Amino acid sequence: MPISPEYRPLTVLPAELFQANLAHHEEQEKQQARRHQVVALVRLAVFGGGVAGAWALFADGQPGAALGVVLGVYLVFLGLMRWHAAVSYRRRHHGLLAQLNHDELARLAGRLSGFDPGLRYLTPDHPYAADLDVFGAHSLFQLLNRSTSRLGQDWLAGWLLAPAAPPVVRERQQAAAELAPDVAWQQEWQARARHFPRQEADPRRFAAWLAQPDVFATRPWLLPVLVALPVAAVAGVVALLTGYGAVLLGVAVLGTSLLNLQLGTIRAEYYEQATAMRDALRAAHSQLTLFEAGQWQSAGLRRLHRAVHPAAGPASRLLEQLSGVAGWFSLRQNPAVAGVLNALLLWDAWGVWQLERWKRRLSGQLTPLLEAAAELDALVSLAAFRAANPAFAAPDLTLAPLSVTAEAVVHPLIFGAEPVANDFHTAGAGQTVVVTGSNMAGKSTFLRTVGLNLVLAQAGAVVAARTFGCGPAQVFTAMRTHDNLAESTSSFYAELKRLRLLLDLTQNKASSEAEGENHQPAPPGHPSPNHEKPTAENDSLPVFYLLDEILKGTNSQDRHRGARALVHQLHRRPASGLLSTHDLELAALEQELPGAVRNVSFNSFLNPTDGTLHFDYRLTPGVCRSFNASQLMRLMGIAVDEEPSGNA
Repeated sequence: MPISPEYRPLTVLPAELFQANLAHHEEQEKQQARRHQVVALVRLAVFGGGVAGAWALFADGQPGAALGVVLGVYLVFLGLMRWHAAVSYRRRHHGLLAQLNHDELARLAGRLSGFDPGLRYLTPDHPYAADLDVFGAHSLFQLLNRSTSRLGQDWLAGWLLAPAAPPVVRERQQAAAELAPDVAWQQEWQARARHFPRQEADPRRFAAWLAQPDVFATRPWLLPVLVALPVAAVAGVVALLTGYGAVLLGVAVLGTSLLNLQLGTIRAEYYEQATAMRDALRAAHSQLTLFEAGQWQSAGLRRLHRAVHPAAGPASRLLEQLSGVAGWFSLRQNPAVAGVLNALLLWDAWGVWQLERWKRRLSGQLTPLLEAAAELDALVSLAAFRAANPAFAAPDLTLAPLSVTAEAVVHPLIFGAEPVANDFHTAGAGQTVVVTGSNMAGKSTFLRTVGLNLVLAQAGAVVAARTFGCGPAQVFTAMRTHDNLAESTSSFYAELKRLRLLLDLTQNKASSEAEGENHQPAPPGHPSPNHEKPTAENDSLPVFYLLDEILKGTNSQDRHRGARALVHQLHRRPASGLLSTHDLELAALEQELPGAVRNVSFNSFLNPTDGTLHFDYRLTPGVCRSFNASQLMRLMGIAVDEEPSGNA
């Protein structure tokens, strides 16, 4: 289906564009629904008229004319069915496009609960995914994901779970920048796949299954029998109808029945595999047809354009052939028809043969084609996110490792009121920014702001900032720790285990540098779509840590000693980051490690008129001096005596 010419380029605000598109497609859907009803009435009238006319001619003794009417009505009816199917497709297509624009408006408003949270990608020992809300309710994955395939979602999740090398990031950025202005193309890509909702099966398993030995290769006698028995069955039917008896038909049907019985398990397996993959194959075919027709400029899209044109022909045509073979087995959904066709023509066995012939012709090429389609699917997510957020910055990844420079950076998952933007910078290893502040002043939110934007930047997406630059780094967080009753683990011990992971991670980096190991980054290409943990290609990355109120489960003296020792230890390793705390004594680290530790703060202000607290959420140089725990407790009705020190 051609792209609707009513789509406008991004010369208006995204919300206005999506609202206009929503109204347009809803109106088009209603028009197509009315047309669909008219065509249905025409079909009924043609059928009724044909039956009445043929009956009248037969009754009038004109069988030849009656058969001519039947044939003519049949041909007209076939044309009407095709027209009806086309109108039905257009109605469904406009409905899908309307839903896509409705979804974009929901994302802009922060209504993310209706989108896939991606919990299948979340593992508790990942360096940052759980703490930064990369997956789960109100998560980054829900905000970004427009992928329509299982593999495409895997690719996008992989990009969010592991930092890519700067050349790979730049390739993704350029591809997304080329796709982003054409919202019509992005939504057409998504809508085409949504016509085929049954895409739960994993294509990689299907490709692995296709690599198994051929049934026909291990049974050389099978193909001649597969030809002879249907011929004999058809000849038997002709003999029966012409009065030569039913012996030949009976012998042929007995032979086909025995063969079907012998191949019963194989037929069932091929049916299950083919039908489970049919929608995914049809969706990929429809999407790649759209992509193959384009002329692309960025290196990543040109690489993928070459990948979907193997020596055997365009990927869209190859996948169409494969989906057609998979559709061969769909007659099983009508047991009566399937029973007759299998008894006479060995229908399922011929489907097995066709699938194996396709496999022999394209051995090993299915997986690269599906992976290329999946990478495109993930790039469409980055492009749509970029189009929906034109004020976001394309990050610069040319800085030195462990460098972060951000102007007007905000949390990408805060919606509604205009979020408070802050500037931030740090550069080089051994640096720690100590963030002090009162309760609810924004310390934890700021740590997540920096972390999430680093994740976006190293995935190839735009970031929620006016400008943003960073160098290669492995993000690590220790922000949310919980006890584990199943493992008899307290929250304090769970936090210690988390910090042990940080020390192990930074020790590995330090050891690698000391031993002179040099891990080269992966070139732009096909990364593994399942990065549940940092991969070997990221072993050489230094660590950027985000530590929020660590060692909460012990007394203040031990907490201070432990946090101070940790900062000193990390100072000697290839690591930098932020540490939020209520412990003002940690501010002394700025004097202990001059040039390596810097104090910043978030503050609250007490309104002397009504006694209410106010927060400006502004990052301020220096240590926080306005703590509010006592005032908050008073507001909750707890009688707290005045403390001369004023600390909480």
